[in-house]
Amino acid sequence: MPPDRSRAPRTLPILFSVIIIDLIGFGIVLPVLPFIAKEHGASPAVLGLLLTCYAAMQFIFAPIWGRLSDRVGRRPVMLATIAGSSVCLLILGLAESLSWLFVARILGGAFAANISVATAYLSDVTKAEERTRWMGMVGASFGIGFLLGPAVGGVLSPYGYGVPMLVASAMAAVNFVWAGYSLKEPERHFSEEGGPSIREFLRENALVRRICTLNLFFSLAVTQLESMFAFLMLDRFGYDAPQVAMILVLMAAVMAGIQGGGIRHLAKRYGEKNLLVVGMVMMALAFAAIPQFHRVDLLLIPLIVSAVGRAISQPSMMSMVSLAAPEKHRGAVMGSFQAAASLARTFGPVIAGLLYSLDQAWPFQLAAGLLGVAIWLGLDLPSKKDAQVSAAQG
Repeated sequence: MPPDRSRAPRTLPILFSVIIIDLIGFGIVLPVLPFIAKEHGASPAVLGLLLTCYAAMQFIFAPIWGRLSDRVGRRPVMLATIAGSSVCLLILGLAESLSWLFVARILGGAFAANISVATAYLSDVTKAEERTRWMGMVGASFGIGFLLGPAVGGVLSPYGYGVPMLVASAMAAVNFVWAGYSLKEPERHFSEEGGPSIREFLRENALVRRICTLNLFFSLAVTQLESMFAFLMLDRFGYDAPQVAMILVLMAAVMAGIQGGGIRHLAKRYGEKNLLVVGMVMMALAFAAIPQFHRVDLLLIPLIVSAVGRAISQPSMMSMVSLAAPEKHRGAVMGSFQAAASLARTFGPVIAGLLYSLDQAWPFQLAAGLLGVAIWLGLDLPSKKDAQVSAAQG
């Protein structure tokens, strides 16, 4: 039975709000967590563990939530994870010891792994020909969340480092109430019996495995920039946090602008595969060039190029994996796809830090090399039509 798309326009605003609020909560934590950890006597190594355990739990739980949403429905899983995120942010804001910080971060990473369910929900209620457009809106929601989160955290932190966390918890609680009222379960597209299991499907479907592997290399490359950019700006130009934040805001605004509007027309004209490959080529060239510039105005050129490349490649990749996933396994496939990115964020910052301590340029050169592997994987991907055929056969 074809999916019922009639409720899509009414449903998508709440879905995007869930993603934005999730990312605001994540972004609020970023500039404040180091200071909270330091207040409780955490060393830099312990702070690294706090960051790593969050990403590790996302890696573990992204496929779990995806599979569970395939079995019991998208709505109950989304509501449970939103509520869990609110509680974890509350614990983080009220934490009085390192032990409670770790409890909050471990549980928070588990509940924050719901992006796989959100993208599966989006795939359920949108047409295949519109998929890249709406995946672009997911990317734009990420951009908005990353723009607002650090800004809110910076504004509220003078009132106490726990205050931004409590505000984020309250925002998630409001989001839970709104989602409970407005978010409807998409039509179930499968029966409980028949067909291969998700393990059998992933073992037999080379296309999905290839896209997930591509996402692993792509995300490992991105984490090199995300982890070491602030250090590069501090060491090379003496920039402080507000100045670094302004550059990151500029890059996020470029990405949000493209993903929120232009990606639909680009995908229709050039196709997802071409956008994915071209975007990664732009990113590889930009990452290789970043260490070569010793003036901020010139450095902005590769940074903007990398933002444009990511803006056109990431939603194209998400669209392709959603199209390759059969409807009954869509949540699990999107979970596996997001787990690849979470795995990269678990180990990527550690690798970046080790390389940067040896040479400032090495993390960015590694990123360019990783994108070279991702480009090779992307060149062998099929067209959208062939991806849909693969999903139908699954």
